Amino acid sequence: MRGQVVVVTGAGAGVGRAAARAFAEAGAGCVALLSRNAERLADTADEVVARGARALPIALDVADPVQVEEAAERIEREAGPIAVWVNNAMATIFAPLSAISPEEFARVTTVTYLGTVHGTMSALKRMRARNAGTIVQVGSALAYRSIPLQSAYCGAKHAIRGFTDSVRCELIHDNSAVRISMVQLPGLNTTQFEWARTSFRHHPQPVGTVYQPEVAARAIVWAATHARRELYVGMPSALTIVANKLAPGLLDRLLAHHAYEQQFTAQPIGPDRPDNLFHPVSSPYRARGSFDARACSRSLQLWASLHRRPVGLALALAGCCALAWAWPARQRH
Repeated sequence: MRGQVVVVTGAGAGVGRAAARAFAEAGAGCVALLSRNAERLADTADEVVARGARALPIALDVADPVQVEEAAERIEREAGPIAVWVNNAMATIFAPLSAISPEEFARVTTVTYLGTVHGTMSALKRMRARNAGTIVQVGSALAYRSIPLQSAYCGAKHAIRGFTDSVRCELIHDNSAVRISMVQLPGLNTTQFEWARTSFRHHPQPVGTVYQPEVAARAIVWAATHARRELYVGMPSALTIVANKLAPGLLDRLLAHHAYEQQFTAQPIGPDRPDNLFHPVSSPYRARGSFDARACSRSLQLWASLHRRPVGLALALAGCCALAWAWPARQRH
């Protein structure tokens, strides 16, 4: 990453903010920060600069392809060639489909899915010409296994995976050196639960084991510097994706009976609670949300995945040793 130009969308809070800091720590020369809220971008920029990188904050809405393209032009004009583009911006709504308006559904889809498409288009326009660069799509275990009450978000994450697979095939066909990777995340302690729109009167929460956004940030930086097609983050993500391949019908029923209450705390919220679906929320929110007490700062599964060759070798050696020990024992009997 030394001296490279990196673009991170959704950089004002949550995973995007943590990733921006992680890229600066990894030696990036300039981190371009894209998000709607200029004040939070300024705060993120201060954190990036404090870690030794230049920051270029640009307030925009990724739902608008013109704004995204103009930002890409500005970044290359002021900072240099874009080496890494991270599509992370997202929006969601917690509600059954019957309570979601077409406008709300379209907004979630436009930000989460089409925002990724817009970013990928602008990045590839420049990377293809140089035959160099990496695009990282920030996905979710929900890109494989949907859950109730988040149909718009799950649909968008599924769409990103299908879109990414198609674009990857095109790059391979053209013998392009541009790489595209997708990082599938677990439940995270981010700010989305503080400001996501909901039709329920209790505070939303991540399901299952919760990780700090810095865990996701480490995976994103690693994906940007290694040729891994896809990366699962956290044991819950890996188990969910595998289980859905083996028994999707069983998961349908389990989620139908248990996933409603698991997505909310006992804390009530008022009907006038602001949300960020159509307009950014003015707040001091940073990378982490309100679930520090139950969030994990490490993932053994992720560590093993990032070091799978030595881990595989160690397991193979352990297996050989076990066989070598067992064989004489069997001969004696």
